[in-house]
Amino acid sequence: MTRLHARAAPNCRGFTLVEVMVALAIAALGLAAVAASVSQMVDAAMTMQQRSYANWIAQNKIAELRLANIVPEVSSTSGQTQYAGLEWEWRANISETGVENLYRVDVTVSQPGSDEILRTVAGFIGEPGVPGQSNIAWTSNARAGGNDQ
Repeated sequence: MTRLHARAAPNCRGFTLVEVMVALAIAALGLAAVAASVSQMVDAAMTMQQRSYANWIAQNKIAELRLANIVPEVSSTSGQTQYAGLEWEWRANISETGVENLYRVDVTVSQPGSDEILRTVAGFIGEPGVPGQSNIAWTSNARAGGNDQ
């Protein structure tokens, strides 16, 4: 029996159990690092998406106030809106700027029930003018400057 064992040993080639365990440990550490990296990238993408949506919602609220074509009152309003299949909370603060008939609007957007503000956008609203009046002023100034086209 010892002869068979002695003769078979030089022909047996392979990995020992310790070598296999070390290789598996190294592979597990590498896969864990890759999984953590992918998780961070997914979180960053979701955060960027939410901030982009919040930015668009805030800009839409400022545009709505401008399109109302009324002199805004210094006040604070808030509400909820649905955008991209999600619920969002917004808050608009209208304040004076020190310039007559020019108001500052700060719109903050967050998720409902969250204290974290995803985005704050500032805009300005002036006194409403006669529709089309700015176009007349623009074209008359262009003609006076010699930019007749």
